[in-house]
Amino acid sequence: MSTAGKRTAGTDPPGTPDVRAPLGADEEPLYLEPRLERRPAALLETGGAFLHGLVDALGSPLNVLLPDQIADNVERFRAVLHRHRLTGRIFFAHKANRSSALVRRLVTTDAALDAASLGELQHALASGWTGDRVMATGPKDPEFLWLAARSGAIVNADGPAELAQAAGLVRTHGLPRLRVVLRLSGFSSAGTTLLSRRSRFGSPAGDLDDLLDTAGRHRDALEPVGVGYHLDTTGLDEKAAALEGCLRAMDALRARGFSPRAVDVGGGFGVDYLAHAGQWDRYTTALTHAVMGRRPPMTWDGHGYGLRMENGTLRGSLGLYPAHRPTAGAGYLDELLTRPAPGLGGRPLGTLLLESLHELYVEPGRALVDQCGLTLGRVLEVRRADPGGAHLVRLAMNAGDMSLEDHGVLLDPVLLPRDAAPPAPDGPAAVHLMGNLCLESDLITRRVVHLPRLPRPGDLLAFPNTAGYCMDFGATHAQRQPVARKVAVHREGGSWHWCLDEQYWPITRPGGPRT
Repeated sequence: MSTAGKRTAGTDPPGTPDVRAPLGADEEPLYLEPRLERRPAALLETGGAFLHGLVDALGSPLNVLLPDQIADNVERFRAVLHRHRLTGRIFFAHKANRSSALVRRLVTTDAALDAASLGELQHALASGWTGDRVMATGPKDPEFLWLAARSGAIVNADGPAELAQAAGLVRTHGLPRLRVVLRLSGFSSAGTTLLSRRSRFGSPAGDLDDLLDTAGRHRDALEPVGVGYHLDTTGLDEKAAALEGCLRAMDALRARGFSPRAVDVGGGFGVDYLAHAGQWDRYTTALTHAVMGRRPPMTWDGHGYGLRMENGTLRGSLGLYPAHRPTAGAGYLDELLTRPAPGLGGRPLGTLLLESLHELYVEPGRALVDQCGLTLGRVLEVRRADPGGAHLVRLAMNAGDMSLEDHGVLLDPVLLPRDAAPPAPDGPAAVHLMGNLCLESDLITRRVVHLPRLPRPGDLLAFPNTAGYCMDFGATHAQRQPVARKVAVHREGGSWHWCLDEQYWPITRPGGPRT
Protein backbone atom coordinates (compact mmCIF):
# COMPACT_ATOMS: atom_id res chain seq x y z
CA MET A 1 0.00 0.00 0.00
CA SER A 2 1.25 3.50 -0.80
CA THR A 3 2.58 5.59 2.05
CA ALA A 4 1.79 8.84 0.26
CA GLY A 5 -0.18 11.12 2.56
CA LYS A 6 0.95 9.46 5.76
CA ARG A 7 2.96 11.21 8.44
CA THR A 8 5.43 9.68 10.85
CA ALA A 9 4.41 9.98 14.47
CA GLY A 10 6.45 12.51 16.40
CA THR A 11 7.99 14.21 13.36
CA ASP A 12 5.73 17.29 13.38
CA PRO A 13 5.29 19.81 16.19
CA PRO A 14 1.88 19.79 17.95
CA GLY A 15 -0.85 21.61 16.02
CA THR A 16 0.88 21.32 12.64
CA PRO A 17 -1.84 21.05 9.98
CA ASP A 18 -1.92 17.84 7.99
CA VAL A 19 -1.81 18.97 4.37
CA ARG A 20 -0.74 15.70 2.84
CA ALA A 21 -2.66 14.27 -0.09
CA PRO A 22 -5.55 12.17 1.20
CA LEU A 23 -5.53 9.63 -1.63
CA GLY A 24 -3.90 6.30 -1.98
CA ALA A 25 -2.03 5.57 -5.20
CA ASP A 26 -4.91 3.64 -6.75
CA GLU A 27 -7.81 5.69 -5.40
CA GLU A 28 -10.03 7.92 -7.51
CA PRO A 29 -10.28 11.63 -6.58
CA LEU A 30 -13.17 12.46 -4.27
CA TYR A 31 -14.97 14.88 -6.56
CA LEU A 32 -18.11 16.73 -5.49
CA GLU A 33 -19.28 18.00 -8.86
CA PRO A 34 -21.89 20.80 -8.77
CA ARG A 35 -25.30 20.43 -10.35
CA LEU A 36 -25.56 23.00 -13.14
CA GLU A 37 -28.72 23.88 -15.01
CA ARG A 38 -28.82 25.37 -18.50
CA ARG A 39 -27.97 29.02 -17.77
CA PRO A 40 -25.02 28.62 -15.39
CA ALA A 41 -23.70 25.68 -17.41
CA ALA A 42 -23.72 27.76 -20.58
CA LEU A 43 -22.00 30.66 -18.82
CA LEU A 44 -19.19 28.44 -17.56
CA GLU A 45 -18.85 26.49 -20.81
CA THR A 46 -18.90 29.39 -23.25
CA GLY A 47 -18.16 32.46 -21.18
CA GLY A 48 -14.65 31.82 -19.86
CA ALA A 49 -13.06 34.78 -21.65
CA PHE A 50 -16.08 36.93 -20.78
CA LEU A 51 -15.74 36.10 -17.07
CA HIS A 52 -11.98 36.71 -17.09
CA GLY A 53 -12.67 40.11 -18.65
CA LEU A 54 -15.15 40.96 -15.90
CA VAL A 55 -12.66 40.07 -13.17
CA ASP A 56 -9.92 42.05 -14.95
CA ALA A 57 -12.18 45.10 -14.90
CA LEU A 58 -13.99 44.75 -11.58
CA GLY A 59 -11.60 42.74 -9.44
CA SER A 60 -11.64 39.50 -7.50
CA PRO A 61 -13.80 38.28 -5.86
CA LEU A 62 -16.75 38.92 -8.14
CA ASN A 63 -20.36 37.77 -7.79
CA VAL A 64 -22.18 37.00 -11.03
CA LEU A 65 -25.98 36.85 -11.08
CA LEU A 66 -28.42 35.39 -13.62
CA PRO A 67 -31.66 37.31 -12.89
CA ASP A 68 -33.80 35.50 -15.46
CA GLN A 69 -33.31 32.24 -13.58
CA ILE A 70 -35.32 33.46 -10.59
CA ALA A 71 -38.38 33.86 -12.79
CA ASP A 72 -38.09 30.22 -13.86
CA ASN A 73 -37.83 29.15 -10.23
CA VAL A 74 -41.01 31.03 -9.35
CA GLU A 75 -42.83 29.13 -12.09
CA ARG A 76 -41.73 25.81 -10.58
CA PHE A 77 -43.31 26.69 -7.25
CA ARG A 78 -46.41 28.04 -8.99
CA ALA A 79 -46.72 24.75 -10.90
CA VAL A 80 -46.89 22.84 -7.59
CA LEU A 81 -49.74 25.05 -6.38
CA HIS A 82 -51.56 24.43 -9.65
CA ARG A 83 -50.98 20.69 -9.38
CA HIS A 84 -52.75 20.70 -6.01
CA ARG A 85 -55.38 23.18 -7.30
CA LEU A 86 -54.37 25.70 -4.65
CA THR A 87 -54.20 29.46 -4.75
CA GLY A 88 -51.45 31.20 -2.88
CA ARG A 89 -48.47 33.51 -2.84
CA ILE A 90 -44.75 32.84 -3.26
CA PHE A 91 -42.76 35.23 -1.06
CA PHE A 92 -39.05 35.49 -1.86
CA ALA A 93 -37.03 35.60 1.38
CA HIS A 94 -34.93 38.65 0.51
CA LYS A 95 -32.41 37.87 3.27
CA ALA A 96 -30.96 35.13 1.04
CA ASN A 97 -29.31 37.75 -1.18
CA ARG A 98 -28.96 41.55 -1.18
CA SER A 99 -29.00 41.78 -4.97
CA SER A 100 -30.99 44.57 -6.61
CA ALA A 101 -31.09 42.72 -9.93
CA LEU A 102 -32.81 39.67 -8.46
CA VAL A 103 -35.37 41.76 -6.58
CA ARG A 104 -36.10 43.94 -9.63
CA ARG A 105 -36.43 40.97 -11.97
CA LEU A 106 -38.71 39.25 -9.49
CA VAL A 107 -41.14 42.18 -9.31
CA THR A 108 -42.07 41.48 -12.97
CA THR A 109 -43.41 38.03 -12.00
CA ASP A 110 -46.47 37.19 -9.89
CA ALA A 111 -44.27 36.50 -6.84
CA ALA A 112 -44.29 38.44 -3.56
CA LEU A 113 -41.44 39.40 -1.23
CA ASP A 114 -40.54 38.60 2.37
CA ALA A 115 -38.63 41.53 3.96
CA ALA A 116 -36.87 40.71 7.23
CA SER A 117 -35.57 44.20 8.03
CA LEU A 118 -36.35 47.88 7.53
CA GLY A 119 -33.56 48.05 4.95
CA GLU A 120 -34.97 45.14 2.95
CA LEU A 121 -38.43 46.72 2.96
CA GLN A 122 -37.00 50.05 1.78
CA HIS A 123 -35.05 48.22 -0.92
CA ALA A 124 -38.16 46.42 -2.14
CA LEU A 125 -40.26 49.58 -2.28
CA ALA A 126 -37.49 51.40 -4.16
CA SER A 127 -37.23 48.50 -6.63
CA GLY A 128 -40.83 48.76 -7.80
CA TRP A 129 -42.67 46.62 -5.26
CA THR A 130 -45.94 47.83 -3.78
CA GLY A 131 -46.63 47.16 -0.13
CA ASP A 132 -49.54 44.82 -0.80
CA ARG A 133 -47.04 42.34 -2.31
CA VAL A 134 -44.71 42.39 0.70
CA MET A 135 -44.67 40.53 4.02
CA ALA A 136 -42.62 41.87 6.95
CA THR A 137 -41.01 39.07 8.95
CA GLY A 138 -38.24 38.62 11.50
CA PRO A 139 -37.35 40.88 14.45
CA LYS A 140 -39.08 44.27 14.05
CA ASP A 141 -38.27 47.67 15.49
CA PRO A 142 -40.94 50.43 15.55
CA GLU A 143 -39.67 52.02 12.34
CA PHE A 144 -39.93 48.72 10.47
CA LEU A 145 -43.45 48.12 11.78
CA TRP A 146 -44.51 51.67 10.90
CA LEU A 147 -43.28 51.46 7.31
CA ALA A 148 -44.86 48.01 6.89
CA ALA A 149 -48.21 49.32 8.10
CA ARG A 150 -47.91 52.57 6.15
CA SER A 151 -47.14 50.77 2.88
CA GLY A 152 -49.89 48.17 3.29
CA ALA A 153 -47.65 45.13 3.86
CA ILE A 154 -48.66 42.01 5.76
CA VAL A 155 -46.87 41.61 9.10
CA ASN A 156 -45.86 38.13 10.20
CA ALA A 157 -46.22 38.63 13.96
CA ASP A 158 -44.16 36.71 16.49
CA GLY A 159 -46.30 37.17 19.59
CA PRO A 160 -48.78 39.18 21.68
CA ALA A 161 -46.32 41.99 22.44
CA GLU A 162 -45.67 42.58 18.74
CA LEU A 163 -49.40 42.58 18.02
CA ALA A 164 -50.00 45.17 20.73
CA GLN A 165 -47.10 47.34 19.50
CA ALA A 166 -48.35 47.21 15.91
CA ALA A 167 -51.89 48.10 16.97
CA GLY A 168 -50.57 51.08 18.94
CA LEU A 169 -48.71 52.38 15.89
CA VAL A 170 -51.81 52.02 13.73
CA ARG A 171 -53.94 54.03 16.15
CA THR A 172 -51.33 56.68 16.99
CA HIS A 173 -50.50 57.46 13.38
CA GLY A 174 -53.90 56.94 11.79
CA LEU A 175 -52.71 54.04 9.63
CA PRO A 176 -54.92 51.58 7.75
CA ARG A 177 -55.98 48.42 9.54
CA LEU A 178 -52.95 46.13 9.48
CA ARG A 179 -53.08 42.61 8.04
CA VAL A 180 -51.20 40.12 10.25
CA VAL A 181 -50.22 36.46 10.07
CA LEU A 182 -49.89 34.82 13.49
CA ARG A 183 -46.66 32.85 13.62
CA LEU A 184 -46.73 29.69 15.74
CA SER A 185 -44.10 27.20 16.93
CA GLY A 186 -43.74 24.18 19.18
CA PHE A 187 -46.38 22.01 17.55
CA SER A 188 -47.42 18.62 18.91
CA SER A 189 -48.13 15.67 16.64
CA ALA A 190 -50.66 12.87 16.56
CA GLY A 191 -49.33 9.34 16.91
CA THR A 192 -45.53 9.13 16.99
CA THR A 193 -44.07 11.99 19.03
CA LEU A 194 -41.80 14.31 17.06
CA LEU A 195 -39.01 16.26 18.70
CA SER A 196 -39.73 19.79 17.45
CA ARG A 197 -36.62 21.92 17.81
CA ARG A 198 -36.85 25.09 19.85
CA SER A 199 -37.38 28.35 17.95
CA ARG A 200 -36.91 31.97 18.98
CA PHE A 201 -39.67 32.93 16.55
CA GLY A 202 -43.41 32.57 16.95
CA SER A 203 -45.75 31.84 19.85
CA PRO A 204 -46.02 28.29 21.19
CA ALA A 205 -49.01 26.59 19.61
CA GLY A 206 -50.20 25.76 23.11
CA ASP A 207 -50.52 29.50 23.84
CA LEU A 208 -52.82 30.14 20.88
CA ASP A 209 -55.73 31.20 23.11
CA ASP A 210 -53.66 33.98 24.68
CA LEU A 211 -52.54 35.12 21.22
CA LEU A 212 -56.14 35.22 20.02
CA ASP A 213 -57.18 37.15 23.12
CA THR A 214 -54.65 39.83 22.20
CA ALA A 215 -55.79 39.89 18.57
CA GLY A 216 -59.39 40.21 19.74
CA ARG A 217 -58.60 43.26 21.87
CA HIS A 218 -57.16 45.00 18.80
CA ARG A 219 -59.75 44.14 16.14
CA ASP A 220 -60.07 47.80 15.22
CA ALA A 221 -56.38 47.98 14.26
CA LEU A 222 -55.45 44.45 13.23
CA GLU A 223 -56.86 41.96 10.73
CA PRO A 224 -55.57 38.40 11.26
CA VAL A 225 -55.46 36.92 7.76
CA GLY A 226 -53.93 33.58 8.72
CA VAL A 227 -51.41 31.59 10.69
CA GLY A 228 -48.00 30.20 9.86
CA TYR A 229 -44.72 28.75 11.00
CA HIS A 230 -41.06 28.77 10.09
CA LEU A 231 -39.03 25.74 11.13
CA ASP A 232 -35.26 25.55 10.79
CA THR A 233 -35.27 21.94 9.69
CA THR A 234 -35.27 19.85 6.54
CA GLY A 235 -37.49 17.22 8.16
CA LEU A 236 -40.74 16.68 6.27
CA ASP A 237 -42.43 14.94 9.20
CA GLU A 238 -41.86 17.91 11.50
CA LYS A 239 -43.14 20.35 8.90
CA ALA A 240 -46.17 18.19 8.16
CA ALA A 241 -47.02 18.20 11.87
CA ALA A 242 -46.69 21.99 11.92
CA LEU A 243 -48.96 22.37 8.89
CA GLU A 244 -51.54 20.12 10.51
CA GLY A 245 -51.31 22.29 13.63
CA CYS A 246 -51.89 25.41 11.53
CA LEU A 247 -55.04 23.89 10.02
CA ARG A 248 -56.37 23.38 13.55
CA ALA A 249 -55.41 26.95 14.45
CA MET A 250 -57.39 28.28 11.47
CA ASP A 251 -60.49 26.63 12.94
CA ALA A 252 -59.74 28.32 16.28
CA LEU A 253 -59.56 31.73 14.59
CA ARG A 254 -62.93 31.20 12.93
CA ALA A 255 -64.43 30.17 16.25
CA ARG A 256 -63.33 33.58 17.60
CA GLY A 257 -65.13 35.38 14.78
CA PHE A 258 -62.09 36.10 12.59
CA SER A 259 -62.02 35.40 8.85
CA PRO A 260 -58.56 33.91 8.19
CA ARG A 261 -57.74 32.78 4.67
CA ALA A 262 -54.04 31.82 4.48
CA VAL A 263 -51.62 29.28 5.94
CA ASP A 264 -47.94 30.23 5.71
CA VAL A 265 -45.51 27.29 5.69
CA GLY A 266 -42.37 29.48 5.65
CA GLY A 267 -39.23 28.37 3.83
CA GLY A 268 -36.61 25.66 4.18
CA PHE A 269 -37.35 23.86 0.90
CA GLY A 270 -33.68 23.24 0.24
CA VAL A 271 -31.43 23.00 -2.79
CA ASP A 272 -29.83 20.02 -4.50
CA TYR A 273 -26.24 21.26 -4.93
CA LEU A 274 -24.53 18.17 -6.34
CA ALA A 275 -24.83 16.40 -9.67
CA HIS A 276 -24.21 12.87 -8.39
CA ALA A 277 -25.63 11.12 -5.34
CA GLY A 278 -22.84 8.54 -5.47
CA GLN A 279 -20.14 11.20 -5.03
CA TRP A 280 -21.83 12.55 -1.90
CA ASP A 281 -22.21 9.07 -0.40
CA ARG A 282 -18.62 8.20 -1.22
CA TYR A 283 -17.27 11.43 0.22
CA THR A 284 -19.17 11.28 3.53
CA THR A 285 -18.19 7.63 3.98
CA ALA A 286 -14.53 8.45 3.33
CA LEU A 287 -14.68 11.42 5.72
CA THR A 288 -16.04 9.18 8.46
CA HIS A 289 -13.21 6.69 7.83
CA ALA A 290 -10.66 9.52 7.95
CA VAL A 291 -11.95 10.72 11.33
CA MET A 292 -11.75 7.13 12.58
CA GLY A 293 -8.14 6.89 11.41
CA ARG A 294 -8.84 4.29 8.74
CA ARG A 295 -7.49 6.55 5.98
CA PRO A 296 -5.33 9.69 5.82
CA PRO A 297 -6.95 12.99 6.83
CA MET A 298 -9.08 14.69 4.20
CA THR A 299 -9.25 18.13 5.77
CA TRP A 300 -7.05 20.89 7.12
CA ASP A 301 -5.77 19.90 10.57
CA GLY A 302 -8.01 16.82 10.59
CA HIS A 303 -11.25 18.81 10.92
CA GLY A 304 -14.17 16.36 11.18
CA TYR A 305 -17.17 18.55 10.35
CA GLY A 306 -18.79 17.57 13.65
CA LEU A 307 -17.34 14.04 13.89
CA ARG A 308 -14.59 13.17 16.37
CA MET A 309 -12.96 10.16 17.98
CA GLU A 310 -13.08 9.80 21.77
CA ASN A 311 -11.37 6.84 23.40
CA GLY A 312 -11.65 4.80 20.24
CA THR A 313 -15.35 5.60 19.68
CA LEU A 314 -16.80 7.78 16.94
CA ARG A 315 -18.75 10.67 18.47
CA GLY A 316 -20.79 13.61 17.22
CA SER A 317 -22.80 14.01 14.06
CA LEU A 318 -21.96 15.23 10.59
CA GLY A 319 -22.67 18.97 10.60
CA LEU A 320 -23.00 19.39 6.85
CA TYR A 321 -25.82 20.51 4.62
CA PRO A 322 -27.19 17.48 2.73
CA ALA A 323 -25.64 18.69 -0.52
CA HIS A 324 -27.32 16.01 -2.62
CA ARG A 325 -31.07 16.25 -2.03
CA PRO A 326 -33.20 14.43 -4.60
CA THR A 327 -36.26 16.12 -3.10
CA ALA A 328 -35.67 19.85 -2.84
CA GLY A 329 -37.14 23.19 -3.84
CA ALA A 330 -40.56 23.00 -5.45
CA GLY A 331 -40.39 19.20 -5.28
CA TYR A 332 -40.09 19.40 -1.50
CA LEU A 333 -43.25 21.53 -1.33
CA ASP A 334 -45.04 18.99 -3.53
CA GLU A 335 -44.09 16.17 -1.19
CA LEU A 336 -45.17 18.17 1.87
CA LEU A 337 -48.62 18.77 0.39
CA THR A 338 -48.92 15.07 -0.43
CA ARG A 339 -48.21 14.01 3.17
CA PRO A 340 -51.19 12.69 5.16
CA ALA A 341 -52.44 14.46 8.28
CA PRO A 342 -52.82 11.65 10.86
CA GLY A 343 -54.82 13.82 13.27
CA LEU A 344 -57.22 14.97 10.56
CA GLY A 345 -58.34 11.65 9.13
CA GLY A 346 -55.11 10.81 7.34
CA ARG A 347 -56.00 12.85 4.25
CA PRO A 348 -53.29 14.71 2.29
CA LEU A 349 -52.44 18.15 3.61
CA GLY A 350 -52.90 19.71 0.18
CA THR A 351 -56.40 18.27 -0.05
CA LEU A 352 -57.31 19.67 3.38
CA LEU A 353 -56.09 23.12 2.36
CA LEU A 354 -58.14 22.95 -0.83
CA GLU A 355 -61.34 21.79 0.86
CA SER A 356 -61.04 24.53 3.48
CA LEU A 357 -60.55 27.14 0.72
CA HIS A 358 -57.27 28.24 2.32
CA GLU A 359 -54.59 30.06 0.40
CA LEU A 360 -51.04 28.76 0.79
CA TYR A 361 -48.16 31.15 1.48
CA VAL A 362 -44.57 29.95 1.01
CA GLU A 363 -41.34 31.83 1.74
CA PRO A 364 -38.50 30.20 -0.23
CA GLY A 365 -35.12 31.91 -0.07
CA ARG A 366 -32.31 29.55 -1.01
CA ALA A 367 -34.64 27.53 -3.24
CA LEU A 368 -35.83 30.57 -5.19
CA VAL A 369 -32.28 31.67 -6.05
CA ASP A 370 -31.12 28.15 -6.93
CA GLN A 371 -28.81 28.36 -9.99
CA CYS A 372 -29.08 32.18 -9.96
CA GLY A 373 -25.42 33.01 -9.44
CA LEU A 374 -21.80 32.10 -8.88
CA THR A 375 -18.73 33.61 -7.25
CA LEU A 376 -15.38 34.05 -9.02
CA GLY A 377 -11.99 34.05 -7.31
CA ARG A 378 -8.64 34.59 -9.03
CA VAL A 379 -5.71 32.29 -8.29
CA LEU A 380 -2.75 34.29 -6.93
CA GLU A 381 -0.29 31.63 -5.83
CA VAL A 382 0.18 27.88 -6.06
CA ARG A 383 2.77 26.10 -3.92
CA ARG A 384 3.39 22.64 -2.55
CA ALA A 385 3.26 22.30 1.21
CA ASP A 386 5.12 19.00 1.48
CA PRO A 387 6.62 16.53 -0.97
CA GLY A 388 3.80 14.36 -2.25
CA GLY A 389 1.22 16.49 -0.45
CA ALA A 390 -1.69 18.68 -1.50
CA HIS A 391 -0.85 22.05 -3.00
CA LEU A 392 -1.81 25.30 -1.31
CA VAL A 393 -3.75 27.57 -3.66
CA ARG A 394 -4.17 31.19 -2.52
CA LEU A 395 -7.08 33.12 -3.98
CA ALA A 396 -7.90 36.82 -4.21
CA MET A 397 -10.89 36.33 -1.90
CA ASN A 398 -11.54 35.17 1.64
CA ALA A 399 -13.92 32.85 3.45
CA GLY A 400 -16.41 35.65 4.08
CA ASP A 401 -16.73 36.39 0.38
CA MET A 402 -17.99 32.91 -0.47
CA SER A 403 -19.52 31.31 2.60
CA LEU A 404 -20.55 27.88 1.33
CA GLU A 405 -18.36 26.44 4.08
CA ASP A 406 -20.10 28.49 6.79
CA HIS A 407 -23.40 27.01 5.67
CA GLY A 408 -22.03 23.48 5.59
CA VAL A 409 -22.24 23.19 1.80
CA LEU A 410 -19.47 21.22 0.11
CA LEU A 411 -19.05 21.31 -3.66
CA ASP A 412 -16.20 21.67 -6.13
CA PRO A 413 -15.39 24.92 -7.91
CA VAL A 414 -15.08 24.97 -11.68
CA LEU A 415 -11.61 25.78 -13.03
CA LEU A 416 -11.55 28.48 -15.72
CA PRO A 417 -8.03 28.64 -17.23
CA ARG A 418 -6.57 32.03 -18.04
CA ASP A 419 -5.18 30.86 -21.35
CA ALA A 420 -7.57 29.89 -24.11
CA ALA A 421 -5.41 26.88 -24.94
CA PRO A 422 -3.80 25.73 -21.66
CA PRO A 423 -0.99 23.20 -21.60
CA ALA A 424 -1.87 19.52 -21.57
CA PRO A 425 -3.61 18.56 -18.30
CA ASP A 426 -1.24 17.29 -15.66
CA GLY A 427 -3.83 15.02 -14.09
CA PRO A 428 -6.13 15.46 -11.09
CA ALA A 429 -4.79 17.64 -8.29
CA ALA A 430 -5.56 17.76 -4.58
CA VAL A 431 -5.48 21.31 -3.24
CA HIS A 432 -6.22 23.40 -0.18
CA LEU A 433 -7.94 26.70 -0.99
CA MET A 434 -6.57 29.60 1.06
CA GLY A 435 -7.97 33.10 1.48
CA ASN A 436 -6.30 36.51 1.39
CA LEU A 437 -6.58 37.43 5.08
CA CYS A 438 -3.65 37.30 7.47
CA LEU A 439 -5.40 34.66 9.57
CA GLU A 440 -4.64 30.96 9.95
CA SER A 441 -8.40 30.35 9.93
CA ASP A 442 -9.03 31.99 6.54
CA LEU A 443 -9.72 28.83 4.55
CA ILE A 444 -12.15 28.95 1.66
CA THR A 445 -12.97 25.38 2.61
CA ARG A 446 -11.41 23.10 5.24
CA ARG A 447 -11.56 20.05 3.03
CA VAL A 448 -9.06 18.99 0.40
CA VAL A 449 -10.58 19.86 -2.98
CA HIS A 450 -9.92 17.71 -6.02
CA LEU A 451 -9.65 19.47 -9.37
CA PRO A 452 -9.12 18.00 -12.84
CA ARG A 453 -5.70 19.68 -12.97
CA LEU A 454 -3.54 21.96 -10.85
CA PRO A 455 -4.58 25.64 -11.14
CA ARG A 456 -2.06 28.25 -12.23
CA PRO A 457 -1.75 31.89 -11.16
CA GLY A 458 -4.19 33.94 -13.19
CA ASP A 459 -6.76 31.16 -13.52
CA LEU A 460 -10.24 31.62 -12.07
CA LEU A 461 -12.12 29.31 -9.77
CA ALA A 462 -15.88 29.63 -10.18
CA PHE A 463 -17.93 28.57 -7.16
CA PRO A 464 -21.41 27.69 -8.49
CA ASN A 465 -24.77 28.29 -6.87
CA THR A 466 -23.71 30.79 -4.23
CA ALA A 467 -26.71 33.13 -4.60
CA GLY A 468 -28.56 31.58 -1.65
CA TYR A 469 -26.96 32.93 1.56
CA CYS A 470 -23.40 32.27 0.37
CA MET A 471 -22.69 35.41 -1.67
CA ASP A 472 -22.88 38.34 0.72
CA PHE A 473 -24.33 37.05 3.98
CA GLY A 474 -20.93 36.97 5.71
CA ALA A 475 -18.95 39.45 3.61
CA THR A 476 -16.91 42.03 5.53
CA HIS A 477 -14.20 44.63 4.91
CA ALA A 478 -11.79 42.80 7.27
CA GLN A 479 -8.19 44.01 6.91
CA ARG A 480 -9.55 46.54 4.39
CA GLN A 481 -9.88 43.84 1.76
CA PRO A 482 -12.52 44.67 -0.87
CA VAL A 483 -15.84 42.87 -0.78
CA ALA A 484 -17.10 41.31 -3.98
CA ARG A 485 -18.95 43.48 -6.44
CA LYS A 486 -22.03 42.08 -8.16
CA VAL A 487 -22.87 41.99 -11.83
CA ALA A 488 -26.01 40.80 -13.59
CA VAL A 489 -25.50 38.90 -16.84
CA HIS A 490 -27.68 37.55 -19.59
CA ARG A 491 -27.19 35.99 -22.99
CA GLU A 492 -28.63 37.60 -26.09
CA GLY A 493 -27.86 36.92 -29.73
CA GLY A 494 -25.19 34.38 -28.83
CA SER A 495 -23.23 36.90 -26.74
CA TRP A 496 -23.01 37.51 -23.01
CA HIS A 497 -23.86 40.97 -21.69
CA TRP A 498 -23.52 42.47 -18.24
CA CYS A 499 -24.23 45.45 -16.02
CA LEU A 500 -23.52 46.28 -12.41
CA ASP A 501 -26.10 44.79 -10.08
CA GLU A 502 -27.28 48.19 -8.87
CA GLN A 503 -27.69 49.41 -12.46
CA TYR A 504 -29.93 46.53 -13.54
CA TRP A 505 -33.57 47.18 -14.40
CA PRO A 506 -35.84 44.63 -16.10
CA ILE A 507 -36.38 46.90 -19.12
CA THR A 508 -32.67 47.49 -19.77
CA ARG A 509 -30.82 45.61 -22.49
CA PRO A 510 -27.72 46.37 -24.56
CA GLY A 511 -28.27 49.56 -26.55
CA GLY A 512 -30.83 51.01 -24.16
CA PRO A 513 -34.20 50.24 -22.55
CA ARG A 514 -36.35 47.49 -24.00
CA THR A 515 -39.34 48.93 -25.85
